[in-house]
Amino acid sequence: MGTTNIVDFARRDEMTDALTELLKTGAQQLIATAVEAELVSYLAQFTGLRTDAGHAAVVRNGHHPARPFQTGIGPVSVRIPKVRSKDGTPVTFRSALVPPYVRRTKTLEAALPWLYLKGISSGEMAPALKVLLGPDAVGLSANTVSRLKRDWANEYEAWKGAELDDEPIVYIWADGVHSGLRGEDDKLCALVIIGVTARGKKRFLAIEDGVRESTQSWREVLLNLKSRGMNAPKLAIGDGAMGFWAAMDEVYPETRHQRYWQHKTMNVLNCLPKLSQPKAKAALHDIWQAETKVDAEKAFDLFIKTYEPKYPKATLCLQKDREELMAFFDFPAQHWQSIRTSNPIESAFATIRHRTKRSKGCLSRDGMLHMMFKLGQCAEQNWRKLRGFDYLAKVITGVTFKDGIETTNPDQITA
Repeated sequence: MGTTNIVDFARRDEMTDALTELLKTGAQQLIATAVEAELVSYLAQFTGLRTDAGHAAVVRNGHHPARPFQTGIGPVSVRIPKVRSKDGTPVTFRSALVPPYVRRTKTLEAALPWLYLKGISSGEMAPALKVLLGPDAVGLSANTVSRLKRDWANEYEAWKGAELDDEPIVYIWADGVHSGLRGEDDKLCALVIIGVTARGKKRFLAIEDGVRESTQSWREVLLNLKSRGMNAPKLAIGDGAMGFWAAMDEVYPETRHQRYWQHKTMNVLNCLPKLSQPKAKAALHDIWQAETKVDAEKAFDLFIKTYEPKYPKATLCLQKDREELMAFFDFPAQHWQSIRTSNPIESAFATIRHRTKRSKGCLSRDGMLHMMFKLGQCAEQNWRKLRGFDYLAKVITGVTFKDGIETTNPDQITA
Protein backbone atom coordinates (compact mmCIF):
# COMPACT_ATOMS: atom_id res chain seq x y z
CA MET A 1 0.00 0.00 0.00
CA GLY A 2 1.30 3.45 -0.90
CA THR A 3 -0.93 5.37 1.50
CA THR A 4 0.54 7.65 4.15
CA ASN A 5 -0.79 10.06 6.72
CA ILE A 6 2.24 12.36 6.56
CA VAL A 7 1.38 15.83 5.25
CA ASP A 8 3.97 17.65 3.15
CA PHE A 9 4.51 21.17 4.48
CA ALA A 10 7.26 22.05 2.03
CA ARG A 11 5.08 24.80 0.51
CA ARG A 12 3.47 25.97 3.73
CA ASP A 13 4.63 29.58 3.24
CA GLU A 14 2.92 29.87 -0.14
CA MET A 15 -0.77 30.72 -0.32
CA THR A 16 -2.88 29.61 -3.24
CA ASP A 17 -6.15 31.34 -3.97
CA ALA A 18 -7.99 30.42 -7.15
CA LEU A 19 -10.10 33.60 -7.08
CA THR A 20 -7.06 35.85 -6.72
CA GLU A 21 -5.26 34.05 -9.54
CA LEU A 22 -8.37 34.47 -11.72
CA LEU A 23 -8.49 38.18 -10.93
CA LYS A 24 -4.80 38.57 -11.74
CA THR A 25 -5.25 36.77 -15.06
CA GLY A 26 -8.23 38.96 -15.92
CA ALA A 27 -6.33 42.09 -14.94
CA GLN A 28 -3.40 41.07 -17.10
CA GLN A 29 -5.71 40.60 -20.10
CA LEU A 30 -7.46 43.92 -19.49
CA ILE A 31 -4.14 45.77 -19.24
CA ALA A 32 -2.91 44.12 -22.44
CA THR A 33 -6.12 45.13 -24.26
CA ALA A 34 -5.90 48.70 -23.00
CA VAL A 35 -2.25 49.04 -23.96
CA GLU A 36 -3.04 47.68 -27.46
CA ALA A 37 -5.76 50.33 -27.79
CA GLU A 38 -3.22 53.00 -26.82
CA LEU A 39 -0.85 51.66 -29.47
CA VAL A 40 -3.52 51.79 -32.19
CA SER A 41 -4.28 55.39 -31.26
CA TYR A 42 -0.57 56.22 -31.31
CA LEU A 43 0.00 54.66 -34.74
CA ALA A 44 -3.03 56.47 -36.18
CA GLN A 45 -1.16 59.79 -36.14
CA PHE A 46 1.44 58.31 -38.55
CA THR A 47 -1.09 56.93 -41.02
CA GLY A 48 -0.22 59.52 -43.65
CA LEU A 49 3.55 58.89 -43.45
CA ARG A 50 4.83 56.52 -46.13
CA THR A 51 8.20 55.32 -47.35
CA ASP A 52 9.38 55.78 -50.94
CA ALA A 53 8.07 52.29 -51.63
CA GLY A 54 4.61 53.24 -50.36
CA HIS A 55 4.77 51.26 -47.08
CA ALA A 56 3.86 52.58 -43.65
CA ALA A 57 6.72 54.62 -42.15
CA VAL A 58 5.99 53.67 -38.52
CA VAL A 59 5.19 50.06 -37.68
CA ARG A 60 5.05 47.67 -34.73
CA ASN A 61 8.27 46.09 -33.64
CA GLY A 62 7.47 43.40 -31.08
CA HIS A 63 7.36 43.93 -27.31
CA HIS A 64 9.61 44.99 -24.49
CA PRO A 65 10.45 42.21 -22.02
CA ALA A 66 7.61 41.46 -19.64
CA ARG A 67 7.93 43.16 -16.25
CA PRO A 68 5.91 42.71 -13.04
CA PHE A 69 3.63 45.55 -12.04
CA GLN A 70 2.55 45.63 -8.38
CA THR A 71 -1.21 46.04 -7.87
CA GLY A 72 -3.60 45.64 -4.97
CA ILE A 73 -4.18 41.99 -5.93
CA GLY A 74 -0.51 41.15 -6.32
CA PRO A 75 2.03 41.38 -9.15
CA VAL A 76 0.66 41.39 -12.72
CA SER A 77 2.93 40.77 -15.71
CA VAL A 78 2.90 43.59 -18.28
CA ARG A 79 4.33 43.62 -21.84
CA ILE A 80 4.60 46.98 -23.56
CA PRO A 81 4.68 47.03 -27.41
CA LYS A 82 7.52 48.65 -29.34
CA VAL A 83 7.43 50.63 -32.57
CA ARG A 84 10.07 51.58 -35.11
CA SER A 85 10.41 54.01 -37.95
CA LYS A 86 11.49 52.80 -41.41
CA ASP A 87 12.67 56.21 -42.55
CA GLY A 88 15.00 56.79 -39.58
CA THR A 89 12.77 59.24 -37.69
CA PRO A 90 13.05 58.52 -33.92
CA VAL A 91 9.71 57.37 -32.50
CA THR A 92 8.91 55.88 -29.11
CA PHE A 93 5.63 54.52 -27.81
CA ARG A 94 4.98 55.21 -24.14
CA SER A 95 1.88 53.87 -22.44
CA ALA A 96 -0.01 56.36 -20.27
CA LEU A 97 -1.58 53.45 -18.40
CA VAL A 98 1.75 51.82 -17.55
CA PRO A 99 4.44 54.53 -17.74
CA PRO A 100 8.12 53.60 -18.01
CA TYR A 101 9.96 52.79 -14.77
CA VAL A 102 6.70 52.63 -12.77
CA ARG A 103 6.58 49.38 -10.84
CA ARG A 104 3.43 49.77 -8.72
CA THR A 105 -0.03 51.34 -8.86
CA LYS A 106 -0.56 54.76 -7.35
CA THR A 107 -3.05 53.40 -4.80
CA LEU A 108 -0.52 50.85 -3.61
CA GLU A 109 2.22 53.46 -3.50
CA ALA A 110 0.00 55.70 -1.40
CA ALA A 111 -0.81 52.78 0.92
CA LEU A 112 2.82 52.27 1.93
CA PRO A 113 3.22 55.40 4.07
CA TRP A 114 -0.28 54.91 5.47
CA LEU A 115 0.66 51.45 6.72
CA TYR A 116 3.64 53.08 8.39
CA LEU A 117 1.36 55.64 9.99
CA LYS A 118 -0.84 52.87 11.35
CA GLY A 119 2.03 51.23 13.19
CA ILE A 120 4.06 49.10 10.76
CA SER A 121 7.72 50.13 10.77
CA SER A 122 9.74 50.63 7.59
CA GLY A 123 11.72 47.45 8.19
CA GLU A 124 8.54 45.38 8.56
CA MET A 125 6.83 46.85 5.49
CA ALA A 126 8.06 44.32 2.94
CA PRO A 127 7.05 41.22 4.97
CA ALA A 128 3.67 42.78 5.76
CA LEU A 129 2.92 43.55 2.11
CA LYS A 130 4.08 40.11 1.01
CA VAL A 131 1.40 38.66 3.25
CA LEU A 132 -1.17 40.95 1.64
CA LEU A 133 0.01 40.76 -1.98
CA GLY A 134 1.67 37.37 -2.13
CA PRO A 135 5.24 36.06 -1.94
CA ASP A 136 6.12 37.54 -5.35
CA ALA A 137 5.78 41.13 -4.15
CA VAL A 138 9.07 42.93 -4.73
CA GLY A 139 10.42 46.47 -4.67
CA LEU A 140 8.86 47.28 -1.29
CA SER A 141 11.97 48.04 0.75
CA ALA A 142 12.35 50.45 3.65
CA ASN A 143 14.02 52.91 1.26
CA THR A 144 10.86 52.95 -0.83
CA VAL A 145 8.81 53.90 2.20
CA SER A 146 11.31 56.58 3.22
CA ARG A 147 11.20 58.10 -0.25
CA LEU A 148 7.42 58.22 -0.20
CA LYS A 149 7.39 59.80 3.26
CA ARG A 150 9.41 62.70 1.90
CA ASP A 151 6.32 63.70 -0.06
CA TRP A 152 4.59 64.48 3.24
CA ALA A 153 6.81 67.52 3.75
CA ASN A 154 5.77 68.99 0.39
CA GLU A 155 2.10 68.27 1.10
CA TYR A 156 2.38 69.86 4.53
CA GLU A 157 4.01 73.04 3.20
CA ALA A 158 1.34 73.37 0.50
CA TRP A 159 -1.41 72.83 3.09
CA LYS A 160 0.07 75.48 5.40
CA GLY A 161 -0.10 78.06 2.63
CA ALA A 162 -3.59 77.24 1.31
CA GLU A 163 -6.14 80.07 1.31
CA LEU A 164 -8.89 80.01 3.94
CA ASP A 165 -11.27 82.58 2.49
CA ASP A 166 -13.47 80.04 0.67
CA GLU A 167 -15.93 79.68 3.57
CA PRO A 168 -16.33 81.51 6.89
CA ILE A 169 -15.16 79.82 10.08
CA VAL A 170 -17.72 79.95 12.91
CA TYR A 171 -16.04 78.12 15.83
CA ILE A 172 -12.44 77.13 16.48
CA TRP A 173 -10.91 74.73 19.02
CA ALA A 174 -7.30 75.21 20.07
CA ASP A 175 -4.94 73.02 22.08
CA GLY A 176 -1.31 72.06 22.41
CA VAL A 177 -0.46 68.42 21.71
CA HIS A 178 2.73 67.28 23.45
CA SER A 179 4.55 64.39 21.75
CA GLY A 180 7.32 63.57 24.24
CA LEU A 181 9.81 63.30 21.36
CA ARG A 182 13.18 62.06 22.61
CA GLY A 183 16.48 63.57 21.65
CA GLU A 184 15.36 67.19 21.89
CA ASP A 185 16.08 69.78 24.56
CA ASP A 186 12.47 70.97 24.49
CA LYS A 187 9.63 68.56 23.92
CA LEU A 188 7.71 69.13 20.73
CA CYS A 189 4.39 70.89 21.29
CA ALA A 190 2.20 70.89 18.20
CA LEU A 191 -0.17 73.86 18.25
CA VAL A 192 -3.42 72.60 16.79
CA ILE A 193 -6.50 74.56 15.67
CA ILE A 194 -9.66 72.92 14.32
CA GLY A 195 -12.45 75.02 12.83
CA VAL A 196 -16.08 74.56 11.82
CA THR A 197 -17.25 76.08 8.55
CA ALA A 198 -20.65 77.64 7.90
CA ARG A 199 -21.90 74.29 6.57
CA GLY A 200 -20.86 72.41 9.70
CA LYS A 201 -17.74 70.75 8.29
CA LYS A 202 -14.85 70.38 10.71
CA ARG A 203 -11.37 70.92 9.31
CA PHE A 204 -7.80 71.30 10.53
CA LEU A 205 -6.66 74.89 10.23
CA ALA A 206 -3.23 74.67 11.84
CA ILE A 207 -0.79 72.01 13.03
CA GLU A 208 2.45 73.83 13.75
CA ASP A 209 5.50 73.45 15.94
CA GLY A 210 5.59 75.71 18.96
CA VAL A 211 7.75 76.49 21.98
CA ARG A 212 5.58 75.05 24.73
CA GLU A 213 2.32 77.04 24.49
CA SER A 214 3.72 80.55 24.61
CA THR A 215 1.82 83.63 23.50
CA GLN A 216 4.39 84.31 20.80
CA SER A 217 4.00 80.84 19.30
CA TRP A 218 0.20 81.14 19.22
CA ARG A 219 0.47 84.68 17.80
CA GLU A 220 2.51 83.38 14.89
CA VAL A 221 -0.05 80.66 14.20
CA LEU A 222 -3.01 83.06 14.32
CA LEU A 223 -1.29 85.71 12.20
CA ASN A 224 -0.57 83.05 9.59
CA LEU A 225 -4.24 82.04 9.56
CA LYS A 226 -5.29 85.67 9.22
CA SER A 227 -2.86 86.24 6.33
CA ARG A 228 -4.39 83.24 4.57
CA GLY A 229 -7.81 84.87 4.72
CA MET A 230 -9.44 83.35 7.81
CA ASN A 231 -12.21 85.53 9.22
CA ALA A 232 -12.73 86.27 12.91
CA PRO A 233 -14.54 83.25 14.43
CA LYS A 234 -17.60 83.84 16.58
CA LEU A 235 -16.26 81.66 19.39
CA ALA A 236 -12.88 80.19 20.33
CA ILE A 237 -12.76 77.16 22.62
CA GLY A 238 -9.65 76.19 24.53
CA ASP A 239 -7.91 75.42 27.80
CA GLY A 240 -7.36 78.23 30.30
CA ALA A 241 -3.63 77.66 30.84
CA MET A 242 -2.44 78.73 27.40
CA GLY A 243 -0.87 81.80 25.81
CA PHE A 244 -3.54 81.31 23.16
CA TRP A 245 -5.98 83.77 24.75
CA ALA A 246 -3.54 86.67 24.86
CA ALA A 247 -2.71 86.04 21.21
CA MET A 248 -6.42 85.87 20.31
CA ASP A 249 -7.04 89.25 21.95
CA GLU A 250 -4.35 90.74 19.71
CA VAL A 251 -5.20 89.07 16.40
CA TYR A 252 -8.97 88.48 16.71
CA PRO A 253 -10.17 90.79 19.55
CA GLU A 254 -13.85 90.48 18.54
CA THR A 255 -13.94 86.69 19.05
CA ARG A 256 -15.58 85.45 22.26
CA HIS A 257 -13.85 82.91 24.52
CA GLN A 258 -15.10 79.60 25.93
CA ARG A 259 -13.06 77.46 28.34
CA TYR A 260 -13.03 73.65 28.26
CA TRP A 261 -15.25 72.47 31.08
CA GLN A 262 -13.59 69.06 31.47
CA HIS A 263 -10.16 70.67 31.83
CA LYS A 264 -11.48 73.22 34.30
CA THR A 265 -13.17 70.45 36.29
CA MET A 266 -9.91 68.51 36.56
CA ASN A 267 -7.97 71.64 37.58
CA VAL A 268 -10.46 72.46 40.32
CA LEU A 269 -10.59 68.89 41.63
CA ASN A 270 -6.80 68.80 41.83
CA CYS A 271 -7.05 71.53 44.47
CA LEU A 272 -9.31 69.40 46.65
CA PRO A 273 -8.63 66.31 48.79
CA LYS A 274 -9.69 63.01 47.26
CA LEU A 275 -12.54 62.47 49.72
CA SER A 276 -14.15 65.75 48.66
CA GLN A 277 -13.68 65.31 44.92
CA PRO A 278 -16.77 63.15 44.08
CA LYS A 279 -19.18 65.60 45.70
CA ALA A 280 -17.38 68.61 44.23
CA LYS A 281 -17.43 67.05 40.78
CA ALA A 282 -21.21 66.62 40.98
CA ALA A 283 -21.53 70.27 42.03
CA LEU A 284 -19.46 71.38 39.01
CA HIS A 285 -21.63 69.26 36.72
CA ASP A 286 -24.68 71.11 38.05
CA ILE A 287 -23.18 74.32 36.67
CA TRP A 288 -22.46 73.41 33.07
CA GLN A 289 -25.41 71.00 32.77
CA ALA A 290 -27.93 73.63 33.89
CA GLU A 291 -30.83 74.41 31.56
CA THR A 292 -30.45 78.17 31.81
CA LYS A 293 -27.68 80.63 32.56
CA VAL A 294 -29.56 81.82 35.67
CA ASP A 295 -29.59 78.28 37.08
CA ALA A 296 -25.90 77.92 36.21
CA GLU A 297 -25.08 81.17 38.03
CA LYS A 298 -26.91 79.93 41.13
CA ALA A 299 -25.02 76.61 41.06
CA PHE A 300 -21.78 78.54 40.51
CA ASP A 301 -22.39 80.76 43.55
CA LEU A 302 -23.34 77.74 45.64
CA PHE A 303 -20.05 76.02 44.78
CA ILE A 304 -18.08 79.13 45.75
CA LYS A 305 -19.87 79.49 49.07
CA THR A 306 -19.52 75.79 49.86
CA TYR A 307 -15.79 75.37 49.19
CA GLU A 308 -14.25 78.83 49.58
CA PRO A 309 -13.80 78.72 53.38
CA LYS A 310 -11.71 75.52 53.34
CA TYR A 311 -10.39 75.41 49.78
CA PRO A 312 -9.89 78.99 48.49
CA LYS A 313 -7.43 77.80 45.84
CA ALA A 314 -10.08 75.59 44.22
CA THR A 315 -12.69 78.34 44.16
CA LEU A 316 -10.18 80.87 42.80
CA CYS A 317 -9.32 78.46 39.97
CA LEU A 318 -13.00 78.34 39.04
CA GLN A 319 -13.87 81.98 39.69
CA LYS A 320 -11.15 83.51 37.51
CA ASP A 321 -12.71 82.13 34.28
CA ARG A 322 -16.37 82.60 35.24
CA GLU A 323 -17.39 84.66 32.22
CA GLU A 324 -15.51 82.44 29.74
CA LEU A 325 -17.03 79.28 31.23
CA MET A 326 -20.57 80.61 30.70
CA ALA A 327 -20.20 81.85 27.11
CA PHE A 328 -21.83 78.76 25.57
CA PHE A 329 -25.26 79.81 26.93
CA ASP A 330 -25.34 82.58 24.28
CA PHE A 331 -25.06 80.08 21.42
CA PRO A 332 -27.51 77.47 20.03
CA ALA A 333 -28.26 74.65 22.48
CA GLN A 334 -27.64 72.17 19.66
CA HIS A 335 -23.97 73.21 19.74
CA TRP A 336 -23.44 73.08 23.50
CA GLN A 337 -22.22 69.50 23.48
CA SER A 338 -19.36 70.49 21.18
CA ILE A 339 -18.42 74.02 22.16
CA ARG A 340 -17.94 73.46 25.90
CA THR A 341 -15.51 70.56 25.49
CA SER A 342 -12.26 69.70 23.70
CA ASN A 343 -13.66 66.50 22.18
CA PRO A 344 -12.95 67.50 18.54
CA ILE A 345 -9.20 67.73 19.26
CA GLU A 346 -9.00 65.00 21.91
CA SER A 347 -10.73 62.38 19.74
CA ALA A 348 -8.70 63.27 16.65
CA PHE A 349 -5.36 63.06 18.47
CA ALA A 350 -6.02 59.92 20.50
CA THR A 351 -4.66 57.70 17.72
CA ILE A 352 -1.99 60.26 16.85
CA ARG A 353 -0.59 60.14 20.39
CA HIS A 354 -0.55 56.34 20.20
CA ARG A 355 1.32 56.27 16.88
CA THR A 356 3.80 59.02 17.71
CA LYS A 357 4.53 57.33 21.03
CA ARG A 358 5.65 54.22 19.15
CA SER A 359 7.80 56.19 16.70
CA LYS A 360 9.19 58.97 18.87
CA GLY A 361 12.62 57.41 19.18
CA CYS A 362 13.28 57.48 15.45
CA LEU A 363 11.72 60.74 14.27
CA SER A 364 12.98 64.27 13.96
CA ARG A 365 10.87 67.26 14.97
CA ASP A 366 9.86 67.83 11.35
CA GLY A 367 9.16 64.15 10.86
CA MET A 368 6.92 64.10 13.93
CA LEU A 369 5.05 67.18 12.72
CA HIS A 370 4.53 65.70 9.27
CA MET A 371 3.24 62.47 10.81
CA MET A 372 0.76 64.43 12.92
CA PHE A 373 -0.37 66.24 9.78
CA LYS A 374 -0.95 63.02 7.82
CA LEU A 375 -2.69 61.28 10.70
CA GLY A 376 -4.81 64.38 11.15
CA GLN A 377 -5.86 64.20 7.52
CA CYS A 378 -6.83 60.58 8.03
CA ALA A 379 -8.96 61.44 11.07
CA GLU A 380 -10.53 64.39 9.24
CA GLN A 381 -12.08 62.09 6.64
CA ASN A 382 -14.19 60.35 9.29
CA TRP A 383 -15.53 63.48 10.99
CA ARG A 384 -19.24 64.11 10.94
CA LYS A 385 -20.81 67.53 10.57
CA LEU A 386 -21.43 69.56 13.69
CA ARG A 387 -24.71 68.68 15.34
CA GLY A 388 -27.28 71.37 14.52
CA PHE A 389 -25.13 72.79 11.72
CA ASP A 390 -28.17 74.52 10.19
CA TYR A 391 -28.00 77.03 13.08
CA LEU A 392 -24.50 78.14 12.09
CA ALA A 393 -25.86 80.57 9.51
CA LYS A 394 -27.83 82.31 12.25
CA VAL A 395 -24.72 82.56 14.41
CA ILE A 396 -22.85 84.15 11.50
CA THR A 397 -25.59 86.71 10.83
CA GLY A 398 -25.66 87.76 14.48
CA VAL A 399 -28.94 86.22 15.63
CA THR A 400 -29.18 86.45 19.42
CA PHE A 401 -29.54 83.31 21.53
CA LYS A 402 -30.51 83.18 25.18
CA ASP A 403 -30.02 79.95 27.09
CA GLY A 404 -29.50 78.23 23.74
CA ILE A 405 -32.83 79.39 22.31
CA GLU A 406 -33.17 81.94 19.52
CA THR A 407 -34.66 85.19 20.82
CA THR A 408 -37.39 86.98 18.90
CA ASN A 409 -36.82 90.58 17.91
CA PRO A 410 -39.98 92.66 18.59
CA ASP A 411 -39.19 94.93 15.64
CA GLN A 412 -39.24 91.93 13.30
CA ILE A 413 -42.67 90.86 14.62
CA THR A 414 -44.09 94.35 13.98
CA ALA A 415 -42.68 94.36 10.43
